[in-house]
Amino acid sequence: MRQPYNTDLSNEEWEIIAPMMPKPSKLGRPPKTNFREVLNEIFYIAKNGCTWENLPHDLPTYSTIYFYFQRWTKTGVIAEINYQISTQVRLADGREATPSLASLDSQSIKTMDSAGSRGIDGGKKVKGRKRFIMVDTLGLVFGALVCPANVGERAGAMRLLANLKYPLRRLQKILVDKGFSGEDITQWVKDNFSCTWEVSKRSESQKGFVVESKRWVVERTFAWIDKYRRLSKDYEFYENISESFIYIALIRKMLKNLTAVNS
Repeated sequence: MRQPYNTDLSNEEWEIIAPMMPKPSKLGRPPKTNFREVLNEIFYIAKNGCTWENLPHDLPTYSTIYFYFQRWTKTGVIAEINYQISTQVRLADGREATPSLASLDSQSIKTMDSAGSRGIDGGKKVKGRKRFIMVDTLGLVFGALVCPANVGERAGAMRLLANLKYPLRRLQKILVDKGFSGEDITQWVKDNFSCTWEVSKRSESQKGFVVESKRWVVERTFAWIDKYRRLSKDYEFYENISESFIYIALIRKMLKNLTAVNS
């Protein structure tokens, strides 16, 4: 027994996510690791931003946690959990399981010296990496990509869409800003996904900052992500680990929302 942390899963949240955890192999000895505690420690590091070595001593050893975090990243478990919980949130909100309208945008962030890849975003003067996310109208992430910051907007968007792990058959339109404009990507999206690539354009009469209709949700999702200290910069050597932390932040938020609705 230990004192709980405010990032720990409640019993109701664990009941939602437990069926999504990997089943033990029928070969060999069953694992002794408590997956609920593994998730608790991953949520702890995402929220508080400490290093793996400085995780609390009353939780499983950091080497065990990182082993499972890497395995679940490589095997797609974390992305799968994010997808399943996203569909539950949408259904609870009275919507279809997958979206028909999505917004896509990028965010350039600095990296630590430990990062395995990085680049320079000349427009934003940031040396580091670039996060691309695609969200639905609730701000739920249905696709994430982390790459060097020198990757262009259209190239990054195409990589994200090409690597989508789950088909979004209802998708009809993707909203983007002018940095993603171009006939090449517009036609590519139409040919490969049978949906519209729509660039939001400001009226010439508008001055200063103006919230763009429907596209503000993707900016709000970036704001949600930024509340997790592990995501304030990119601390990870591997890009796919960075992508998993994006999903982890959304999984934690969605679990809280689902249990609040059901309570």
